[in-house]
Amino acid sequence: MRNPPYICALDAAMDVVDGKWKALILWALDERLRRFGELRRSLPGISEKVLTQQLRELEADGIVRRTVFEQTPPRVEYELTDAGVALYAALGALGEWGARRMRELDLVPTHGEE
Repeated sequence: MRNPPYICALDAAMDVVDGKWKALILWALDERLRRFGELRRSLPGISEKVLTQQLRELEADGIVRRTVFEQTPPRVEYELTDAGVALYAALGALGEWGARRMRELDLVPTHGEE
């Protein structure tokens, strides 16, 4: 935990997904594990520095698992842990709300359906 004390349980949850990119990283990793470059390409606009920082925080919070394969060149893969899968599922209702909101505003997602 990075920023306790928390006012409520929602405050603790939001601490984990705080920021623009973390929910999108969860979305990208929900389908399958990904290598760093593949993950970066799936998130247009994210810098390498920010992606690295966000992945480190998600790993420290037990949401993402980082696996390093000792080979040349080194291969690193990222995937959701059980806690990450549960968190992504919990964000589902928020995604549904966002989809309804986008329809109400006649907006189109720039990548994917939700």
